[in-house]
Amino acid sequence: MELLNRENYTQQIEQWLGKQIIIVLTGQRRVGKSMCLRLLAQKEQKEKDANVIYIDKEDAAFDSIRNYSDLNEYIKTHYLENKHNYILIDEVQDINGFEHSVRSWIKQSNTDVVLTGSNAKMLSSELSTLLAARYIEIPIHALSYTEFLYFHQLPDSNESLEKYMLWGGLPYLRLIGINNTEQITDYLQSVYNTVVLKDIILREQIRDVTALLNICRFVSDNIGKLTSPNSIMNYLRSQGEKLSASVIQNYLNYFTNAYLTYKVPRYDIHGKQLLENNEKYYFEDLGIRNVLVRSRQTSDIEKRIENVIYTHLLRCGYKVRVGQLRNAEIDFVAERNDQVIYIQATYLITGEEVEKREFGNLQAIHNNYPKMVVSLNPLNTNSNMEGIAHLHLREFLKQTDF
Repeated sequence: MELLNRENYTQQIEQWLGKQIIIVLTGQRRVGKSMCLRLLAQKEQKEKDANVIYIDKEDAAFDSIRNYSDLNEYIKTHYLENKHNYILIDEVQDINGFEHSVRSWIKQSNTDVVLTGSNAKMLSSELSTLLAARYIEIPIHALSYTEFLYFHQLPDSNESLEKYMLWGGLPYLRLIGINNTEQITDYLQSVYNTVVLKDIILREQIRDVTALLNICRFVSDNIGKLTSPNSIMNYLRSQGEKLSASVIQNYLNYFTNAYLTYKVPRYDIHGKQLLENNEKYYFEDLGIRNVLVRSRQTSDIEKRIENVIYTHLLRCGYKVRVGQLRNAEIDFVAERNDQVIYIQATYLITGEEVEKREFGNLQAIHNNYPKMVVSLNPLNTNSNMEGIAHLHLREFLKQTDF
């Protein structure tokens, strides 16, 4: 299978090679972490002074590597002192105590260690405890809109955008074919099942699987809405199921630890502080979310618009929060370095009332940071109102700086 290069991630990885620091590629299963690792392996194997040690924990050939002792023995067997060694381990969280092994190997001057992992809690707790500042995390996300066009050889059009917002950006869809509806649906469902089984049910030893799945469906149907454990608890009670708020919070954390969803806190713009309750949730991959809710209706479009805007901002390196300004809400407050941008997302600006709501909320923010409304209005060119930009979603998704 041909591996298509995602240059942004390749560049991020290569800038840390040779600096005796562990590189960790994190993200939901099937977003492309393995592809990035294989591309690195292919490149380095062509170098005459390189020795690539590649371990894929999703390949049965490596089932014997179960703990750090097994890992050490395997690396020792394949390590070459007279060459530069690249230790590449895919889905490293499936090796018990892996951090004890990689901590020792990264100390070798002729060694690079690159790992991939699909569990945020495990990676952050183990690596930060034992490795301190000896590792760097590079988040890998599903395909951006422009990558989606490239992978599927599609033109930049409203029809292509609609497919992107329907099926999401898992790279493997390229092999299925973007028009094979039934096969895509089956594949996305299987990815969801794998994430839930391997990274949540088995890892967290979940007993009430039905409750877990019901909570995930609730979250998928309520992306972009303020959500709390109490609101989910009340919903479950209306369905005849009793679950405490603390257990629900744990389940929500399991989803985010598996990179299936993201929790977005609220931020008081005037008081410049985070608010402690009622967050919003978005999915890493919109295709998986859409399969869960089985929604294809226009009434669902604003939720999908918000989700693609949020994940695009993450890919661009922004820290994203929901803005609260007195009684008004700003969909996204995004920060990167010293830059802040404020974004309102809507389906269509259909009249003065919608225009006043979307632009008026932004006008109430009295600073000089960029502000914009993103919609699906059929604009020939981008426009603005009193300094507030109005962008079509396609144009927004093609930019990385705002």
